[in-house]
Amino acid sequence: MADRWFHKKNTLARGEWQSVVDASLPGWEYTGIRIAELEDGSVELGDTGVERIIIPLAGSFDVAHHGQSTHLYGRASVFDGPTDVLYLPTGSTAEISGTGRVAVAEAPTSEPKEWRYIAPAETPVELRGAGRSSRQVHNFGTPESLDAARLIVCEVITPGENWSSYPPHKHDEHKPGHESKLEEIYYFESAPSRVGGIPEAADGAFGMFSTYSSPAGEIDINAMVHTGDIALVPYGYHGPAVAAPGYDLYYLNVMAGPDPERIWLINDDPAHAWVRDTWNGQAFDERLPYDNKKEG
Repeated sequence: MADRWFHKKNTLARGEWQSVVDASLPGWEYTGIRIAELEDGSVELGDTGVERIIIPLAGSFDVAHHGQSTHLYGRASVFDGPTDVLYLPTGSTAEISGTGRVAVAEAPTSEPKEWRYIAPAETPVELRGAGRSSRQVHNFGTPESLDAARLIVCEVITPGENWSSYPPHKHDEHKPGHESKLEEIYYFESAPSRVGGIPEAADGAFGMFSTYSSPAGEIDINAMVHTGDIALVPYGYHGPAVAAPGYDLYYLNVMAGPDPERIWLINDDPAHAWVRDTWNGQAFDERLPYDNKKEG
């Protein structure tokens, strides 16, 4: 079961893409992701039946679309704060060129929207949790930030030794006002911690990620995650995502589902929901926020 929903780097390779998740995978329907590593190269986005957000993970890129070109300045790494991103509505095609690593979040839809460039300064940066549950969230593709049709996208930075996606929670039932039915993709990266890490240890950087079953379906992932790995969450409780001591953890979340309203509502596992109350009065992790000016 874990092999069905958890995929190591390159095991979903297709053509010039390092990884591709789409509806061709059994049991997958509402979301997609593409990851490419380019060295002064390019990749094409030809399918017109999806909306997309193009997200530089490392490096910078030019995107040809709608008869023009948009430059994405990008960032050195995912641990250098928010990047600029480009939203392309359904009906769009594009070509991405440049050097670095780029992600494309996707969701099938026929609902038209307007394309939009989002600068780093426009991305709401949320510091969530407290203590060892402190993490940093970049909400460039959430309903409050972006007028998309189906996509809900954000990215999370978890400093070494911290927990995120915690308490474990789910969003696999349509309960208006209480819970959304959403597929979710986790794309992971890990690196030596910006505070106290040893750059020479980059090849071993890792975190941990878990899912487990809910009434909506059986799922069981307990995995060591490295840069390039992907976890799929069609249903079930998911979390925690844990950054190992000495290593920071990043993940890109891509969500969409069949509900009539584009909204992100979760329910914590009742066995662990009490943990949120323990954050009251705790200091936030002073290592955050991570941005492109912060030194380790």
